[in-house]
Amino acid sequence: MTDTGLLDPGTHRGAAATDDTAVLQALLDAEAAWVAAQAAAGLAPAGAADAARAAARAEDYDAADLARRAEGGGNPVIPLLADYRRRLGELDPDAVRFVHRGLTSQDVMDTAMMLLVRRACAPLTRDLRATQDALARLAGEHRGTLLAARTLTQHALPTTFGLKAAGWLAGLQELDEDLAALARPPLSYGGAAGTLAGSLALFSGAPDAAERALDLARAWAGQLGLGLPPHVWHTTRRPVLRAAQTFAAVCAALGRIANDVLLLSRPELGELREPAAEGRGVSSAMPQKQNPVLSVLLKRTALTAPQLVAQVHVAASAFVDERPDGAWQAEWPALRELARLAVAASSHAAELTAGLVVDVFRMRANLDASGPAVLAERISAVLAPLLAPAADGATGEQQVRSVVREHATDPAGMLDALVRLGAGTALPDGRPVDEDVVAGLLEPAGYLGANDLLIDRVLERHRRAAGDRPGPVRPTPGAPA
Repeated sequence: MTDTGLLDPGTHRGAAATDDTAVLQALLDAEAAWVAAQAAAGLAPAGAADAARAAARAEDYDAADLARRAEGGGNPVIPLLADYRRRLGELDPDAVRFVHRGLTSQDVMDTAMMLLVRRACAPLTRDLRATQDALARLAGEHRGTLLAARTLTQHALPTTFGLKAAGWLAGLQELDEDLAALARPPLSYGGAAGTLAGSLALFSGAPDAAERALDLARAWAGQLGLGLPPHVWHTTRRPVLRAAQTFAAVCAALGRIANDVLLLSRPELGELREPAAEGRGVSSAMPQKQNPVLSVLLKRTALTAPQLVAQVHVAASAFVDERPDGAWQAEWPALRELARLAVAASSHAAELTAGLVVDVFRMRANLDASGPAVLAERISAVLAPLLAPAADGATGEQQVRSVVREHATDPAGMLDALVRLGAGTALPDGRPVDEDVVAGLLEPAGYLGANDLLIDRVLERHRRAAGDRPGPVRPTPGAPA
């Protein structure tokens, strides 16, 4: 059996952190670290820890064979233990007796999945930071680039591409705290029935056996770079739910960016273009096409993730007793796939945003094509309060609306009609409503609301976060499979 991602293009970018070899390595690391923790506690010789690590190389094991044999016990830990003990016995026969003692297969499997989460979080966070850096640059460079804001698919008001990029960036900033939590997820411990009885047996007769068993779990967590949870979570699956939800949130935030790029890169709009690369965006039948493939794959990911999160939630709600009966097994593929999708998506997004081409002229042309009616809100807010009721009883707002409807696509006609409508009135500062005033009301750049403040708030948050990061942040155009 193989799973090379043939039906999931682009997910090879997340393979190194999430494929079967990565899962196998996480399982082996969990077992080897347990021996090392025992050695640190004086329960095993130091040489046993060294041998345990030497025997824990995924490339020395047959993942496909382990997958077939996992059917017998319902999880891959059981056949792996047999192979691991055999290999370890070749290196240090005495070390074999320290393998897995006091643990149960769920301790190891859950801990390995948390290792997978942590290891997937590293490239994911790196590429999301690169994406944030690229978006911060776009927000700053294009704070004055006029763009038609669209609501319910229609032109609404003027905005800027800088504010749109800042909105994309803000959506990613909201994920920072969640991702930080995934950088040190909790290991799983509890033993056969969640009582730590097996671990206590290692300290048989000691009056502080319970505390020493917890210290051993803490040492195990330290060996693996994981956290020590406050309680056994064999059937309380918050750590898995948190990881799944965070991965899905990443996919959703990046999918939201992709949706905008897909829309604005349509030829009839032409406001954005994806970065070009050899062989990307090609069509098998139409050589003239340059498809926005990075955004297509990001949207695919965003559409796929919710069902996987639902699977994890359904599984969590079905856990029973002190150890589960099937719900546990239902989590693994869903959580692993979410991790793989999120890692791949972050890599795609880093590449997309680093090379995104912004056509400022098309943005302004499309805004201008919507006509002066795009500024109806501003015109009405300024002029309507100045106008007395008309002879037919029409209010100031109704009079303005009538002019806007009549000249919605005619800037010159709108200008003349509004000057006539405002004749004899004055603004609160005393200026008469003349051609200069009305022309100012029809200039989109004059009605951008709190554009600069909103952008600056996002960029300041980015600067603070970037100041806490170690080292440079660079996108990864494509990780090897």
